[in-house]
Amino acid sequence: MSTTLISSEIAEPYAQALMSLAQERNLTEQFGEQFRALDSLFEESPEFGEFIANPVIKAEDKKSVLRRVMDDEANPYLINFLMLLVDKRRIIFLKQITEQFLNLLRQLNQTVLAEVVSARELNEEQTRAVADKVKSITNARDVELKTSVDPDLIGGVIIKVGSQVLDASLRGQLRRISTNLLG
Repeated sequence: MSTTLISSEIAEPYAQALMSLAQERNLTEQFGEQFRALDSLFEESPEFGEFIANPVIKAEDKKSVLRRVMDDEANPYLINFLMLLVDKRRIIFLKQITEQFLNLLRQLNQTVLAEVVSARELNEEQTRAVADKVKSITNARDVELKTSVDPDLIGGVIIKVGSQVLDASLRGQLRRISTNLLG
């Protein structure tokens, strides 16, 4: 059994339990914002993920860092949840739990996650156009964009929604022309 599958099997029940609590207490959006911030922290600071996953570091040290990271604005239920993860030695799955919770929140809100890679940073108008395109393709109520820049694309964008990939990049067009000419 792969580690991804194992971590998914462990993360999913925790995320679902937290989602149930959030729905009961009408805290889904608040938890979502705090989990998005945590997800960004995992992306921006690999050291944070390594710290959390390190079995040698004491539980109290992990709890202290998590309290500081979550700051005073964090919901007490969420803080208690994180402390429970530390106590149960499941904190190593925090990134997967975070991702799973955000997936559940997107399903609840009929929102899709679109990963957009562009040659340059997208301006507001371009971002709106990409979001509108994704909405029309997926029939979703809303779109959450995760953007990144890859200058090697030369121009255009690559949009990935689930398993669908829409390659509207200049590099992709050149590759298709090359394939047609050679094939």
